Amino acid sequence: MGLGLCIILTAVGAILTFATDWEAESVDLDMVGLILMAVGIIGTLVYTSILRRRRMVVPPVAPTADDRRDVL
Repeated sequence: MGLGLCIILTAVGAILTFATDWEAESVDLDMVGLILMAVGIIGTLVYTSILRRRRMVVPPVAPTADDRRDVL
């Protein structure tokens, strides 16, 4: 699940919860919207934590004597 899908889930959940007046007999759309927002937010947090680990910066290694070349 990518970042875009997580944002879409959050947006659809917010629309279902706050912007609709639909009534369904067997489905509580407010609860469905809250669940979608929760899944979207959790997915975003997990995705960004994984992305942060992938982008960990490793300090450069100093060149050794074998790696240096004398240019005249």
